[in-house]
Amino acid sequence: MYVVFIHGPPAAGKYTVGELVAEKLGIPLFHNHLTVDLVGTLFEFGTPEFVAMREKVWLDGFAAAAESGQSFVFTFNPETTVAQETLDRLEKAVTGNAGRVFYVELKCDEEEIEKRLTRKSREEFGKLTDLDLYRQLRSAGAFDEPVLPPALVTIDTSENPPAATAKVITDAVNAAAK
Repeated sequence: MYVVFIHGPPAAGKYTVGELVAEKLGIPLFHNHLTVDLVGTLFEFGTPEFVAMREKVWLDGFAAAAESGQSFVFTFNPETTVAQETLDRLEKAVTGNAGRVFYVELKCDEEEIEKRLTRKSREEFGKLTDLDLYRQLRSAGAFDEPVLPPALVTIDTSENPPAATAKVITDAVNAAAK
């Protein structure tokens, strides 16, 4: 059992690439924004209640998958409402059940991120689409934490198309999972 933990800044292509990786590996995609959207129906983003419920959904999902041997792809945008300890607990939920976590980092240059942020497709999951807000958050360091473990592979999606990025990831995961 393993988790392909794809992380990166807003608009780096985590969902698009995650879908392709999940398809190629024949495992489900646990798209983080579905959790954010679910919890956001009850609590405002970043409130203590939101953070606690989001963490519970993540932890319960990771633990249940690990206990049943279900591999999956997880997408994640590092941001300061996620405690470092939460990431540690997620990894322990997997490794404590003899699973493995393969961290994959997607990077993207700022000019490309800013172009992608305003795309209509981002609205489907209630993703960040406000360029001014993104710039404010970035300047305030909102995407600098938590710190992720070293990546199995790091890919710049500014120039690499999603299919090529997914191939690099699946090749790396298949090699590491042996």
